[in-house]
Amino acid sequence: MFKAYTKEFSYNIKLSVPVILGMLGHTFVQLADNIMVGQLGTAELAAVSLGNSFVFIAMSLGIGFSTAITPLVAEADGAENKQDAKNALKHGLVLCTILGLSLFGLILVAKPLMYAMKQPEVVVELAMPYLDLVAFSLVPLIVFQAFKQFSEGLSQTKYPMYATIVANIINIVLNYLLIFGNFGFPKMGIIGAAIGTLVSRILMVLYIWYILKSKEKFNYYVTGFNFRKIEQKVIRKIIALGFPSSLQMFFEVAIFTGAIWLSGVLGKNAQAANQIALNLSSMTFMFGMGLGIAAMIRVGNQKGLGNFKELRRIAQSIFFLTLLLEIVFAALFLLGRHWFPALYLDVNDVANMADNTEVLIMAAELLLVAAFFQISDGIQVVVLGALRGLQDVRIPTIITFIAYWLIGFPVSFYLGLYTPFKSTGIWIGLLIGLSASAIMLYLRFNYLTKKLIVG
Repeated sequence: MFKAYTKEFSYNIKLSVPVILGMLGHTFVQLADNIMVGQLGTAELAAVSLGNSFVFIAMSLGIGFSTAITPLVAEADGAENKQDAKNALKHGLVLCTILGLSLFGLILVAKPLMYAMKQPEVVVELAMPYLDLVAFSLVPLIVFQAFKQFSEGLSQTKYPMYATIVANIINIVLNYLLIFGNFGFPKMGIIGAAIGTLVSRILMVLYIWYILKSKEKFNYYVTGFNFRKIEQKVIRKIIALGFPSSLQMFFEVAIFTGAIWLSGVLGKNAQAANQIALNLSSMTFMFGMGLGIAAMIRVGNQKGLGNFKELRRIAQSIFFLTLLLEIVFAALFLLGRHWFPALYLDVNDVANMADNTEVLIMAAELLLVAAFFQISDGIQVVVLGALRGLQDVRIPTIITFIAYWLIGFPVSFYLGLYTPFKSTGIWIGLLIGLSASAIMLYLRFNYLTKKLIVG
């Protein structure tokens, strides 16, 4: 029985590993920033957390929207229709550029909200200038996403990975030079981290375009665009898929952002601990995201071929692989919950010893809860990928809203602010919301695929 699923593991891993490494690259930018900024103090780490909370919300909309390109390209590739695949990329680039600029503008308008959020004043003052630069980096990031999703739609997952690795190396080097003022560069603190993020993301776009253009099999797709000829039909199709997909990602990222803000109400140490646990959880989440994109690609291909029995079997093999992987991550979080947070802070800093010790204790408690929601988080994101491959996006959007905002967030809010659980209570709410999402999304997938097989 299991062989029908396990025989797909090697191809699923081959397809998803470059995606996972590429997704980890986005998170690694934040990891590098957090670890380096954490050496400056807990207030600086909390400021980066607060600034990024705004950016994460906007980024979720942009990345979610761009995922509409992948199933369209995968279906066109399955049907051997090159023109439709190129059209999906061209119109996706136009929409992603407009969206990136719009989100940058929205963040600038929303900045004053920081003062109304009951966050520590020192944290807000540090976060303000940092946010300007990181918000602008969303424009190249979302344009990059259009190229990334297109490449993945053709089952070519390694090129976005290369671009992300190059960007990370540039970001780390610039962080080292500009945060601490090494080798004669100015010591800019968290502003240096923001500059590193912006420059690395601009170069990431240029690199992926160059690498795709230089490959003969991609040259047709990424050159000779006529941007004066925009087809309303293609625009409408991408928006019809992209807008609900962006809302799905927004609902999930927003509940984690809500956790950052709730932690800020509890103080800078609670916020710093939350940032550490969130950053570690984001790293493992990218494995689920990568497998979700593999599910989207393979389901999209089978949809193009009209083979629904194979579609269901292949998707379930990816679900099974994800379950096994997330159990491993849950064990790692349980075993390493005291050690991992120590990577983020200077434990020998005598001046900040009391703050750092409190942050380490709180972060370990949060990782205990995070260990359990690894499984729910991985399953829900991979099933969501399979549903996107089926181009079923509206009902899953409603499901994610119910799971995160009608079930999860009220629990986080109550347990975090009105019970002794405090930060741990916030994360218990996240666990409940993710579990509800995983169950309901799988029931949706099960219903749809059985219906398609019966015809």
